[in-house]
Amino acid sequence: MMLIALPLIPLAASGLIALAGRRAWMETVHTLASLGTLGAGLLVAGQVWGGAPLVALDGLLRADALSALMVVIITLLGGISALYAPGFIRAEFDALGCARTFFALFHLFIFTMLVAVSTDNLGVMWVAIEGTTLATVFLVNLHDTRTSLEAAYKYLILSSVGIAMAFIGTVLMYYAAAPQAGEIAVNWTSLRAAAPSLNPQVVRIAFVFILIGYGTKMGLAPMHTWLPDAHSEAPAPISALMSGVLLNVGFYALVRFKAVADATLGEEVAAHWLMAAGLLSLAVAALFLLRQRNYKRMLAYSSVEHMGIICLGLGFGGYWGTFGALLHVINHALSKSLLFILSGNILLKYGTTEIHRVRGLLRASPLTGGAFLAGTLALVGLPPFGLFLSEFLIFRAGLEGGAAWVAIAGLALVVVVFAGMLRSVNQMLYGRPPEGMDRGDALTWPLAPLAVNFALLLVLGLTLPPTLVGALEQALKVMK
Repeated sequence: MMLIALPLIPLAASGLIALAGRRAWMETVHTLASLGTLGAGLLVAGQVWGGAPLVALDGLLRADALSALMVVIITLLGGISALYAPGFIRAEFDALGCARTFFALFHLFIFTMLVAVSTDNLGVMWVAIEGTTLATVFLVNLHDTRTSLEAAYKYLILSSVGIAMAFIGTVLMYYAAAPQAGEIAVNWTSLRAAAPSLNPQVVRIAFVFILIGYGTKMGLAPMHTWLPDAHSEAPAPISALMSGVLLNVGFYALVRFKAVADATLGEEVAAHWLMAAGLLSLAVAALFLLRQRNYKRMLAYSSVEHMGIICLGLGFGGYWGTFGALLHVINHALSKSLLFILSGNILLKYGTTEIHRVRGLLRASPLTGGAFLAGTLALVGLPPFGLFLSEFLIFRAGLEGGAAWVAIAGLALVVVVFAGMLRSVNQMLYGRPPEGMDRGDALTWPLAPLAVNFALLLVLGLTLPPTLVGALEQALKVMK
């Protein structure tokens, strides 16, 4: 029952908000639904990790350990972004229609992501991931400017092309499995069970289409070009979800198909493609982060970098490479959602996303500036934050697993990213604020939930709780 209620809560909230006539009612429904979705997500994850996978609607919905991990990320970061959103939207958009559009599509976005990671059906997952594009494209253009319209158009076109490629890969996988599994070949469980007997040539071609298709949604280069525009134009709470959560939904779809490809072709085939995509993504991100002019685009290109690192972890394989990749998914989601929410405060304070026009952030907005500095240090992989540990595990797996030159090249590119990001952030933090700017943060109390992000990043950098290790190891078994 809880597995059915999980996606229905945000879907019902979206409908109620669309019918609401007062802003206060919208915000109340929005907040209660977000907390309810978080509670349902934690209950579903607890039941899965404490026993067997949950199944509902004759197997249409199914949540295993990997699904449970994604559900926790979606609902937790969805809840944190949701608590920040009312204050930000009140400050950024006066029009009631804009607020209604934002809150209704916010929950529709959450609904599509939850369906994508909690279904056993390949076709339903594909439709749900396409639904994430349709739910967010209007949010990218919520400011209704030339640049936001251009970003939304690019996002829609490239994501649609990517999802079309993923559809071709899905059809090819079904074609390869249908003789063995019959009509139930559209289910993950049946497809994975039949994987050893599939036609390897068809699976090889299918995986390439899958990598390009869902890799587009994941933000991998060279299919990444929608990401900097869309993330920089969307309202801050949506940017936080797109970068911290949506990219992980693309990752989820990719690793599901990787498990099938590994069982059919052996691990080396997918590993080579993933290492190539990861290294290319790192190189592209490093190039654009050396001299970045827009701080939201800077954070977006950092997402390209971290998706590349996750792909390297999957490509390096083994226990530590895959474990590090899953841990990095969590750490990146926590740090990137935190920084995009803080970017909303910076935008409200300075009225610009241009780095050269943001000066003296630590003086003008001490809380926002200090948190932005700490979040940046976490994002670039410095201890004692969690990304240091997950990156260490990933590159250690590469150095010890026969892909030393790829790991060394990846580390060199990470150093370039580190230098480029710190250079840009230093320009924002120090110096003298603009004349006449009052000291103080644009929003203060809405930032309180970010304490959860900081606390988890510190805990995951200093230790690995046994509960988390157990959950990740259960997810690893699903990925094999």
